[in-house]
Amino acid sequence: MLNKFAILAALGLPFFGGTAPAQAQFSVCNQSFDVVNVAVGQLNRGAFRTRGWWKIGPNQCANVIRDPLDTRYIYVFAKDVFGKEILSGAVSMCVAPDRFVIDGEQDCLVRGYLDAPFIEVDTQDTERWTLFIAARPE
Repeated sequence: MLNKFAILAALGLPFFGGTAPAQAQFSVCNQSFDVVNVAVGQLNRGAFRTRGWWKIGPNQCANVIRDPLDTRYIYVFAKDVFGKEILSGAVSMCVAPDRFVIDGEQDCLVRGYLDAPFIEVDTQDTERWTLFIAARPE
């Protein structure tokens, strides 16, 4: 069965706003018909840190990183409200069932966390980046 979600996340586009001063951020927009739960990871002082969950409704966006993007690569994992992976990749990082902030990506299971396959998003060193998750036409 085909996954009904397109990996349009790979088409994450830099977002340039109006005339207000630029505020660095990383946003995720859900262009599907389902609610998605999103976790993000990024390098933080030489180690990876993952955070989650942001619940993003259909046709809504969430500003998941509000601090200046000081690293080129951001890692994203998404699942639907039933736990089915919506957006997954090849980079293994830690998540937890409830809201979490986890330092380190090694030995997730030993430390009481779950492994999740994050995608790597190249923000191209821009100040603002918006990642889109879209439904695949059936």
